[in-house]
Amino acid sequence: MDDLDTPWKIVAGFGGHIKATKTTLVIQKKGVTKEYPLSEISHLLVAGGHNIHTSTISVLLKNQILISFFDADGTPLAVLRPYGCRLDEEMRALQIKAPGYAKASEIVRSSIKSRLLMIDKSANEMGKSLFYEGEAELIYNMLEDIDYLIKMDELRRIHKMAGDMYYEIMSRSISPVHKYRCRTERPHNDPVNAMLSLGYSMLFGNCCVPAIGANLDIDIGILREGKRALVLDLIDPLKAGMVDSVVFSIAREYLMPEKYECGNRRCHLEEDILDILTEELHKSISNKKIQENVLSYRNSIKSGKAFKINY
Repeated sequence: MDDLDTPWKIVAGFGGHIKATKTTLVIQKKGVTKEYPLSEISHLLVAGGHNIHTSTISVLLKNQILISFFDADGTPLAVLRPYGCRLDEEMRALQIKAPGYAKASEIVRSSIKSRLLMIDKSANEMGKSLFYEGEAELIYNMLEDIDYLIKMDELRRIHKMAGDMYYEIMSRSISPVHKYRCRTERPHNDPVNAMLSLGYSMLFGNCCVPAIGANLDIDIGILREGKRALVLDLIDPLKAGMVDSVVFSIAREYLMPEKYECGNRRCHLEEDILDILTEELHKSISNKKIQENVLSYRNSIKSGKAFKINY
């Protein structure tokens, strides 16, 4: 996950050994040793199961480095702060004070554009258009309208309308035998929604870790409000390229009715489909892009730079 020069370092997965000298963080994993100057680190993020000695924790804290712990799926567990450290409070204050409309419009605009690219990609693979008459024009008109809206509720309305249309349009790219029509809430009674939810959960965890690494309050959203709102906002433009592309491709190429069993309460996927799905998601989810977007947001509220989403 360290593809980008970030002020945080992530140790993910299992089996790593985390050590520190007076000046250097040492991470040993799978026979590979990496060293990082402590002066370049503000936050260590430990996701999964690793070995870290109490003396290492002491060295990091003395060097004003925060340490956060996560489950393997990216669910935050706890954070250790040096005594008197207020970095998270400072970032939270900046998040609350920062103008939100321009950043929210970037989320909505990028989400719509990424979904249009996904529709075009699927249409090219199938050799036919997925749009019904007037649908493409309507979505492109929504994109143009973003520049003229003034209220956050109007942005949220366009975001929801475009999203609902997108999932319905994408349903035309797969066999109707799977009974997928649109995006639904849990519990899912079709295999496509079940796969989408698994993919979005993986994407969420991969974004949650660096967002906390940037000392951001993940409950203060850009477009959304409520628990984990910031992470949900940041992953929205990434869903189509990193998750949907995999899920709908599998639904077209591999998914057969005998590979899943759906009832009123849930849809159970066979292990071989889950294996294919998780393997392809690990390839398609770009941690570099995620961290770039987290940095872009952090820099926008700290220095007033433009917030841009790389999707």
